[in-house]
Amino acid sequence: MHFLEIDGAQGEGGGQVLRTALSLSILTNTPIELNNIRANRSRPGLLRQHLTSVKAAQQICDATTEGVELGASRIRFTPGKVKAGVYHFAIGTAGSTVLVCQTILPVLALADGPSSVTFEGGTHNGMSPSLCFFKESYLPVLREMGVISQTQTRTLGFYPAGGGHWQLTIEPAAAFKPVVLTSTDGQVELSQARCGFKALMSDLPDSIGQKEIAAARKALGWQDAASNVEQHQTNGRGNSFQVKIKGDHNTCVFEQTGELGVSAERVAKRCAGRVKQFLRSGAAVDAYLADQLLVPMALAGGGEFTTTEPSLHTRTNITVIRQFLDIDIDVQQETETRWKIVVGTKSS
Repeated sequence: MHFLEIDGAQGEGGGQVLRTALSLSILTNTPIELNNIRANRSRPGLLRQHLTSVKAAQQICDATTEGVELGASRIRFTPGKVKAGVYHFAIGTAGSTVLVCQTILPVLALADGPSSVTFEGGTHNGMSPSLCFFKESYLPVLREMGVISQTQTRTLGFYPAGGGHWQLTIEPAAAFKPVVLTSTDGQVELSQARCGFKALMSDLPDSIGQKEIAAARKALGWQDAASNVEQHQTNGRGNSFQVKIKGDHNTCVFEQTGELGVSAERVAKRCAGRVKQFLRSGAAVDAYLADQLLVPMALAGGGEFTTTEPSLHTRTNITVIRQFLDIDIDVQQETETRWKIVVGTKSS
């Protein structure tokens, strides 16, 4: 059997290479051999989060695998037939359940029936897109692309305790539809009615969240923007400060996780700084959403969006996608701070 060889050390050399390769292996029915998995990380190989992604991918298509174990740097994955159904995947740590979901969502969206998937692990760990981003930014764009899904959250899971528990239901889609996200209306000239602050707290006083909101309000000058402090019961202490900007066609969610020894004001200012940088660019899509949209747009065979300078993470994702799909993904610099990414079928 011929295996498509994927070098896990290419580009940013992290878990995104693994996740994208697994998704597209199933969708293109391509056996793959992944080498040097997460070679550029301080703890290379499969950690629990990545191991769960592989096992989730294996279960939804009855794949045959080789070498799949904790710490593995090389695996083989031979996909089978995709099965819609009811699934449950638990990481066992505060590792990102959202990234595990990212691996299998495009596959189950194109299955022949509805699916329900329950996830247990981390939802807000500061090192990956959170469940809030997933629900408020990513899923609405997927809905525009024809993918209907809903989430139900039982508990959140902050780092390092984890313990998050949530469910995703997915209706089958005939195909992904292209979308265009390039409008800067509502981004450069902001209406504060489109902006908001939110502080998620667990086992911490409301006053911390209120200080974060006050500091961000001052830094951004959004005196009239809505705000909210939410208390949650979780396995441990946690804080996620968020700024939300609702554009004409998508919502951008910026987050900063609270840390022991870092003041509430500092947390808010870090988040506000990223928001200011994004707004100066005039782009429609933030860096996290840009990275997440690449696989769905490639599967749709078209689409485009404007974003800030593509990260090495994003560029690596593009390289992996091109190994599976005969697709053009063109990265164009429009201004000093704004880029356009255009996805389309290759001309004959």
